[in-house]
Amino acid sequence: MTAVRPGQALADDDLIARLARVPADRIAVVAADRTLTFGALRAEAGRIARRLAARGVGRESVVALGLPRGADLVSALIGTLTAGAAYLPVDPRLPAERRRQILADAAADLVVGGSGEGTAAHVPFAELAAADGLEESPAGPVPVPGDALAYVIFTSGSTGRPKGVEITRAAAAALLTELESPATGIVRSGQGRGGWNASPSFDASVQQWVRLCRGDTLVVIDEETRADPDLLVRCVEEQRLTDLDITPSHADPVIDRLAASTAPAPGTEGGPLTLLIGGEAIGPALWRRIAEHADAGRLRAVNLYGPTECTVDATAGWIGADAAPHIGRALPGLRVRLLDERLRPVPDGTPGELYLAGPRVGRGYRNRPGLTAERFVADPAGGAGERMYRTGDRCVRRPDGRLEYLGRGDGQVKLRGHRIELDEIRAQLAAHPAVAEAVVVLVDDLHGAPGLVAYYRTGAPTAVDALRAHLAGRLPAYMVPSALVAVDRFPTTANGKLDRAALPLPEPPEESRASAADLPAGRAEELIARVWSSVLGVRTLTADSNFFKLGGPSLLAIKLVSRVKAELGVSLPVKTVYAHPRLRDLAAQIEGALAAGPAGLTEVRT
Repeated sequence: MTAVRPGQALADDDLIARLARVPADRIAVVAADRTLTFGALRAEAGRIARRLAARGVGRESVVALGLPRGADLVSALIGTLTAGAAYLPVDPRLPAERRRQILADAAADLVVGGSGEGTAAHVPFAELAAADGLEESPAGPVPVPGDALAYVIFTSGSTGRPKGVEITRAAAAALLTELESPATGIVRSGQGRGGWNASPSFDASVQQWVRLCRGDTLVVIDEETRADPDLLVRCVEEQRLTDLDITPSHADPVIDRLAASTAPAPGTEGGPLTLLIGGEAIGPALWRRIAEHADAGRLRAVNLYGPTECTVDATAGWIGADAAPHIGRALPGLRVRLLDERLRPVPDGTPGELYLAGPRVGRGYRNRPGLTAERFVADPAGGAGERMYRTGDRCVRRPDGRLEYLGRGDGQVKLRGHRIELDEIRAQLAAHPAVAEAVVVLVDDLHGAPGLVAYYRTGAPTAVDALRAHLAGRLPAYMVPSALVAVDRFPTTANGKLDRAALPLPEPPEESRASAADLPAGRAEELIARVWSSVLGVRTLTADSNFFKLGGPSLLAIKLVSRVKAELGVSLPVKTVYAHPRLRDLAAQIEGALAAGPAGLTEVRT
């Protein structure tokens, strides 16, 4: 732990210093398990900081947080920063091997979470509860400079190994300052109520929790609510949210209903809900729908672009009908450069690779100096020692100065808000002993929605389920391909390179029919079969067909419940599809609601 000189203090704009100035009786955190005032949050964080310090945690220490979404996670995060250390979010829903790899690669000093979490990586473990049930006094914030590490967040890696991005406290504090600056107008004055919608393992979550430090209330949206459009809209209305961070895929099924949620929260200056949209490109059709609501004053919507390596948000563009989809202009803490392959500026109107420079550029990748040197390069237009980050994204600057996003220049993709290196999936699939060769692509229209498809060649017959299980044990669920296709050989171009355009499209899944008794029967089963055939592109179904084994992602589960509601009047929570993925079981839930009469048509409960 780094020694602190007498009289040393936190900078006025440090996030923990700002948090200390918020009135104690104001509501800080609203979660499913409990609600905390700012006074209670600071006290809990102070006690956690004292326990961490007792374990030798301090400046430049990395504390892994393996806690589920809730008030404890917020207290542990703020407690880690209060102790002067950096936090590392480790989503407990990730496969065990993925969690172990993250802990090992980050060289975490301590794990706060499940008691077995750090065992495989030989990392010490700490409970949140006080030892022997004693309630010790809280510790005050440990003074640290702005260049101290604030957090490490891991992203997908092209070599099959995720990489941890290091961000400083000054960069995180600058992000909040820029979002609330009158020059950007993104965060309005007065006390807001923001929804914590993103996973803590993704950098969009930083944009949400830093709002606490200016005195806003943080509403932690639980996993069930995040996955269900009806519950999400209800949460926005009941919690009277002023701001919601959301991806385009997540916004698409709820945007029209969210536009009606315009009631301002008590204590604010009023105005409609602000949507902070990011994580992936917004398509023209969705842009037009959002713009219509924004221009009518039903909501405010800003398109935010930025890589994890540059502290969440790099550019911002307000959505309106005055322009086609764009990512706006650079935020104050970053400078945009559009360069050619020789690092020369390209003229306006000419596509170039996007580089970002400025004080919010991260330190680099944790314990990966070679990769850091490759992606964080010297800034030819900057001062001595200044660097810029090579994003790999291609953009063009329009005549009005706004940037238009053109896509990636490499194998990285964005799918439902997640940043994915296709080569990481390929490497994990190729690691299976039966797989001789593999390639992974993103298909724009896979059974009605974008999806990942893995092509592979084996030396011996191998069951697809075995390969899927192999991937599921090593990758997050969002990185497991929706379809796996065996090929005898990979098509090549005239010069011998892989011809991706010639790869066969996946055949629609088809279930075998053992007998007539296996066929869907009855009103509900036949309806479900018809809807599944439509949304999944499945030709043949049985009563034992499983929605998720047929490749149904969460986005299609949302479409499924919308169709059931439209055709039968049954409001089916998305969690019911997860709880009963087999066709006959899901149909039984609907049949029960129909049999109950009008009262049962309102909602199916699990």
